[in-house]
Amino acid sequence: MSNSKKVLLVFLASDSGVDGARSLFEEQSKHKAKEWFDRAVRNLIKQTQFAIPPLALMILASIDVEGVEQTICDLRFEKLPLDTSWDLIGISVQTGMASKAFNLADRLRAKGYKVALGGAHATLFPDACSKHADILVQGEADDTWKTVLEDLKNGTTKKSYVPENFPDLSLNRPINSRLLDKKRYFTTNIIQTGRGCPYSCDFCNVHILNGNRHRRRTVKNIVDEVRRFSEHDNRIFFFVDDSINAHEEYAQELFRQLIPLNITWFGQATTMLGKQPRLLETFARSGCQALLVGIESIEPESRESHNKTQNRSTELAEAIINIRKAGISLYGSFIYGLDGDTLATPAAILDFIRMTKLDVPGINILRPNPGTRVFERLKEEGRLLFDAEDLSAYRYTFGQEMLYMPKHITLPDFVESYSRLTADIFTVKNSFLRGVSAPSAKAAVLLFNLFYTHLYALSRHDLKKQISLSLSGHATP
Repeated sequence: MSNSKKVLLVFLASDSGVDGARSLFEEQSKHKAKEWFDRAVRNLIKQTQFAIPPLALMILASIDVEGVEQTICDLRFEKLPLDTSWDLIGISVQTGMASKAFNLADRLRAKGYKVALGGAHATLFPDACSKHADILVQGEADDTWKTVLEDLKNGTTKKSYVPENFPDLSLNRPINSRLLDKKRYFTTNIIQTGRGCPYSCDFCNVHILNGNRHRRRTVKNIVDEVRRFSEHDNRIFFFVDDSINAHEEYAQELFRQLIPLNITWFGQATTMLGKQPRLLETFARSGCQALLVGIESIEPESRESHNKTQNRSTELAEAIINIRKAGISLYGSFIYGLDGDTLATPAAILDFIRMTKLDVPGINILRPNPGTRVFERLKEEGRLLFDAEDLSAYRYTFGQEMLYMPKHITLPDFVESYSRLTADIFTVKNSFLRGVSAPSAKAAVLLFNLFYTHLYALSRHDLKKQISLSLSGHATP
């Protein structure tokens, strides 16, 4: 393999969330003790290994083309290995990280490296990405990346690769989890059973990127993959599908066949699972310990305004209670600041959390991602707080800046109410109480609550600083 073409696949580190959140105003801090504490907490968050591997790069790196050798570089844990003469460097570009990706691509091209850009942002905004790339890969790249590698080997690469159709997920495409250093991650057992979403929530782009139809892999291929992954990493499995229970009969058959493998797993589901007693029992028997569910809003007007029409709000509480009774801990994700929300919404959220005993409540601020219908609508209504024509102005943070004007709440009132809400929910005392009372995965529930106690304090600090600077006429960073 000495004459092999060498390809490096790069995953970028964010400045927020489990990658290690930092203040947007960190450079202005004069409190050395606080700087040291925040840096120590960031390192702890990373070292506790809640990070999971980049599945898209695992899929691409597992594509075998004779004469091509691929390596994954996860910049959350390592530096770019530029001591190697790479024939191609591929970078996965996510909206909110586009500016960082473009800067890296430009630096690498200036050094003489050939750069390929792909991922969600390259698919949604190819024109913005093409000037930073020698090769642009759009869409789901399961098939097209093999063509790129073959063209690289033959010296015939093109500027752009666009798939004609979505890849056939029924084909067996084995993923090589041994490409990863498993000590870096919470787990390397990342499983995807299907793609696409039949729903059309206006703040989400899954149905735009992956289609409005749920496409599924075969049960046999998934069971074989779980068995194979277990030989390399016997820790927990994480099913990354947005709604693992979207097709009840399919999920029932899959997890029924996983029962004999004696795995433990986390995943993401809709609250409808609480109304699917047979599937809920199978989930519990197959080793499910924790699920993330998207509650988004308990306000009927907000759910209508953002086309979140599945899972009626009146049924949410009962469904959550049923899931927890089955022995499964729940991370419940809310979005505060939707168009039907008012200053009465935080109290309703608090009551809902207390009634359902959610194990990890996530209080998110609406993020108008470019490429979604909510972005276009807020742009038309003049409610965006960043330059809508400059896509790199949109960035990912852990709820540390307001990017839009709420509909029924003034900006200062919103930040104040959000701050009170998160301060009430996330305390050290509450973290321990939730960890002790969680139906399962008690240590993970405790750690997530403790980390969120820190991260939401950081969010409150930065939001209040943003409002203060805005009122004084200063630009935010």
